[in-house]
Amino acid sequence: ASFAASRTPVTGAFHRNAPRRRHIRPIRHISCAYGESQKDGTWVEKSQNAFGKLINVAKGQKEIVQAGTPCLRDIALEVPLSDIDSAKIQELVQEMLTICRGRGVGLAATQIGVPCRIFVMMDNEEGMSDVSPDALRERDRTPFHEKVVINPVVTPMSNLSAAFFEGCLSVQGYRGLVRRYLEVRVTGFGGDGNKVDFVAKGWQARIAQHEMDHLNGVLYVDRMDTRTFRRLDKINEPMPPKHPEFGDAPREGVCAADDKNEKGKTTAGVAGVADVEGFLGKGKKLGKRRTSGRSPFE
Repeated sequence: ASFAASRTPVTGAFHRNAPRRRHIRPIRHISCAYGESQKDGTWVEKSQNAFGKLINVAKGQKEIVQAGTPCLRDIALEVPLSDIDSAKIQELVQEMLTICRGRGVGLAATQIGVPCRIFVMMDNEEGMSDVSPDALRERDRTPFHEKVVINPVVTPMSNLSAAFFEGCLSVQGYRGLVRRYLEVRVTGFGGDGNKVDFVAKGWQARIAQHEMDHLNGVLYVDRMDTRTFRRLDKINEPMPPKHPEFGDAPREGVCAADDKNEKGKTTAGVAGVADVEGFLGKGKKLGKRRTSGRSPFE
């Protein structure tokens, strides 16, 4: 019998013994991310990501660039959402986490020469082992699991701020007193492309602001009280005294929102709230983006 004979003359439907059409399900996008992100930015690496680690070991780690390298002064480029689970971005995140685990509490992509708006941050008890309990309390520093934030936005939650010494992997061997917000909201995307939205307080908030600065071409030395700049081995030396030109002696700790001296300057000469708002996009506007002239994915 012919193919036509297998159809009924009334409805044209196939008989039971006629070939059936296969139901084709729509293709679902399968994430290739090396881990999963939680709402608070916490990154949970997949146990089967051994292959990604081997790739990074084979390639070798990128060097952390030092002050004076042009890419540290460029404004990083946003990562297209469709590229987040690409091998290039996943390997970059993996490498940043590996470097940060061994060397610090935060790292921006620009610090390894990649102009992408990505930073990672973490803090653990081992890294706090050389800090006194009193200093930890004063800085509101507590452990938190590693976080990955892509295309971050950092917004202050209040005008409360504090001044403490900061260092940087890209300005090795030095410290300076920097004033930062005590509480900020961080939004963006995790390493798997899911949205993240959390409030960082205390030392975690300081880390987020420091890394956000990097993505906008700013180093902590641009915001510090320059009179406090010192080598790491001089960190416990006394603060400089009151000065007729620069005002009151610098001091560490929480600052009042309207903390001014008799000359109207913020105490310790550190960057005030209005200055910090500039890089957060709340006050002064960022100038035209200057980039290295190439795509972050090249």
